[in-house]
Amino acid sequence: MSTDPDTIAFYQARAPHWVFHSGEHCSHQLEGFLDRLPPASRVLELGCGGGRDAARIRERGFAVDATDATPALVKRANQAFALGARVMAFHELEADAAYSGVWAHASLLHCPRAALPDVLMRIRRALMPGGWHFASFKLGAAEGRDLLGRLHNFPPPEWLIAAYESTGFVVEAQQTYAGKASDGTQRDWIDLTVKKP
Repeated sequence: MSTDPDTIAFYQARAPHWVFHSGEHCSHQLEGFLDRLPPASRVLELGCGGGRDAARIRERGFAVDATDATPALVKRANQAFALGARVMAFHELEADAAYSGVWAHASLLHCPRAALPDVLMRIRRALMPGGWHFASFKLGAAEGRDLLGRLHNFPPPEWLIAAYESTGFVVEAQQTYAGKASDGTQRDWIDLTVKKP
């Protein structure tokens, strides 16, 4: 199972207050990721949250399939941006060569480590040959919960890169940087941009 009930419950309770102002920007890594993709191609977002990144993907002319495992967040995203977002957990992804890109900003970090290899295989299968995938993770030494009770896989970079490579992805770009989590804990993050050969 790729979802943790307590983590879903956290976001389900928070969703009614998940308000994005019209001037708030999308994730800063998004534009560079979209620049890699064929124009007007199809993009899957895993963990769309309030919908701001999916709205930008659509604005850039892509066909976006916005998904999230939290029903209340899907409702919020659709109310805010009319995305046609749908409820789907990571392990429910069954697409085959359907997308040129899979965007997973700050979402796969909630996937339990034991479930991540299967999820990565599903992402790889969902991508067309030559397709791109982006994901960001909080780094650490062991899976655990943050101070808000959310499950994180907290991988070391070597473990994470090996997981992607063993799935058949080619790591094209990576960036590690300091970041402050929403629970106030200082942790390093890693961004991975990978390609399906």
